[in-house]
Amino acid sequence: MTSRRRRYVLFGVLAFALLSFTPALAAEPPAGQLTWALHFTPAPSLLEPAETPGLITPFMFLYALHDALVKPMPGKSMAPSLAESWTMSPDGLVYEFVLRKGVRFHNGEPVTADDVKFSFERYRGISAKALKERVAAVETPDPGRVRFRLKRPWPDFMAVYGTPATGAAWIVPHKYVEKVGDDGFKKAPIGAGPYRFVSFTPGLELVLEAFDGYWRKAPSVKRLVFKSVPDASTRLAMLKRGEADFAYAINGELAEEVQRTPGLTLRATPFVSTHWVIFADQWDASSPWHDRRVRLAATHAVDRQAVNQAVTLGHSKITGSMIPTSFDFYWQPPVLPYDTARTKQLLTEAGYPNGFDAGDLWCDVSTATYAEPVQNYLQTAGIRTRLRPLERAAFMKVYQDKKMKNLVWGLSGIFGNAATRLEPFMVSTGAFAYGGYPDIDGLFREQAGELDTKKREALLHRIQQLIHEKVMVLPIWQLALLQAYGPRVGESGLGLIADFPWAAPYEELRLKGK
Repeated sequence: MTSRRRRYVLFGVLAFALLSFTPALAAEPPAGQLTWALHFTPAPSLLEPAETPGLITPFMFLYALHDALVKPMPGKSMAPSLAESWTMSPDGLVYEFVLRKGVRFHNGEPVTADDVKFSFERYRGISAKALKERVAAVETPDPGRVRFRLKRPWPDFMAVYGTPATGAAWIVPHKYVEKVGDDGFKKAPIGAGPYRFVSFTPGLELVLEAFDGYWRKAPSVKRLVFKSVPDASTRLAMLKRGEADFAYAINGELAEEVQRTPGLTLRATPFVSTHWVIFADQWDASSPWHDRRVRLAATHAVDRQAVNQAVTLGHSKITGSMIPTSFDFYWQPPVLPYDTARTKQLLTEAGYPNGFDAGDLWCDVSTATYAEPVQNYLQTAGIRTRLRPLERAAFMKVYQDKKMKNLVWGLSGIFGNAATRLEPFMVSTGAFAYGGYPDIDGLFREQAGELDTKKREALLHRIQQLIHEKVMVLPIWQLALLQAYGPRVGESGLGLIADFPWAAPYEELRLKGK
């Protein structure tokens, strides 16, 4: 072969190799864009402040699209936002908010007291009943002021209204919503946040662009893209290829792989998300779960610390409670140990020496990674269950409609205090409660009107003691999510807001070198 022919052949081999390798390389992302690989499939309802459930998930989007009168921000659990200030009357019956001047929605309309009143009245999320039963009137003395009159003093008003315990203080434009209707608003939401809506392709992605007129500061990242990627391995692969800048909820061996990969960063974000298994049939006398000994056996059957180490690399907190440790009025229960002998003894005493068919363990897809090892421990103990994961929107619907039986993976990551966490889940009238007990209901009613903090604390502690004594739930942990991000990220926003798991506030995010 001549030297010239050898050069041609070598050039051809190199060209083919380069062409073959190119598809594996990620295309350079558009300038000024950050992309998320999410662990769940967003639904249009998550863009709607009026429909916030008992989860922190929608606030991932609300912090971008919308703004609230008051909200957690870096260094402050209740920071003035659309309201520059607020006051409470000496008798605790009137809260007045003074709106920030010059703030506009994305369509150019000013944010007024009328929008605040409208947003409160259309709110229908998890705490709508609690709020509307206690608020006598919402008054708008002028476009820059709004006044809430309570029927009686309610010490938890700001804990419910002024934090992500609800979406009631997140403000939407009255005129626009009336023009397009609720369905139209979900398809093309307009807010007052740092990013405006561009497009939403259900099951695929949400695209937002910077709103330069945002009152606090203009965002430095011009475009945000949130992609639905339920499979964790795929999320990590996208991060490694540069197709995503963030990959949320990367657990176990995949998280360890992130730690080993140059250019990638793993960040634990502990927050107020407690997880627990609900014994949904404990009020049914024909169910094995009606027997406290069976519920106690299940609790001793699970090695929660081992699950914590395997799934979240030990970053989650084992507390034995469904109340976050940082909440006001938290009571620390004894943490029941992993004890297989005790489990067997209790099942035998209850009449199930060979275990029993425990039915379904319901969860949403994004928590299946956590629920599966718990299910395995129950199976090993003879408590035979079937894992039934559902898409998050579907799970929340049947959960709130109380159509699930046997076992349900319960969780909540919204802000508040012990009372606001207990009301939806542990009080018989709660939005997600599958039953209740008269003594707990009575104590909860008593504490709701108690203005003496010490007396109220004693009542709320007693409720938590009763939940523990009755074994109403199998507490798992207070979750720390493991988030990963890539080399283009300068400021991730992770951890800037205390007890908040997502990147926020979005106007603080930046690319490296920007």
